[in-house]
Amino acid sequence: MKKIIKIPNAPAPIGPYSQAVLKHDTLYVSGQIPLDPFDGELKCNSIEVATEQVMKNITALIETAGFKMEDVVKCSIFLKSLDDFTLVNRVYESYFQTDPPARETVEVSKLPLDVPVEISCIAQR
Repeated sequence: MKKIIKIPNAPAPIGPYSQAVLKHDTLYVSGQIPLDPFDGELKCNSIEVATEQVMKNITALIETAGFKMEDVVKCSIFLKSLDDFTLVNRVYESYFQTDPPARETVEVSKLPLDVPVEISCIAQR
């Protein structure tokens, strides 16, 4: 049976999907954008600020579901510009200091609410 993870300290979905879904010992976190769940504002002053907000949203979902960031086994990063790759990595790596998860990073033409970055992940116990 799957369990829907819905928490107030991560942005509410902007479409017909769940923030995260737990199935057995695997947590699937939907793509997170730099939307601050507390004030509803997009945090896009810079790609670093945007990435930091995305990672805060992911961390909130991971921890509320009873996982740790060390349990993340796979991430997908979607960028409006691969020119931001190095700057995103600087923020991203601070969340995965040892044994980082598998990952792909792709450039896309547009993201929800026209944000510069979106990240999803899978965690497993």
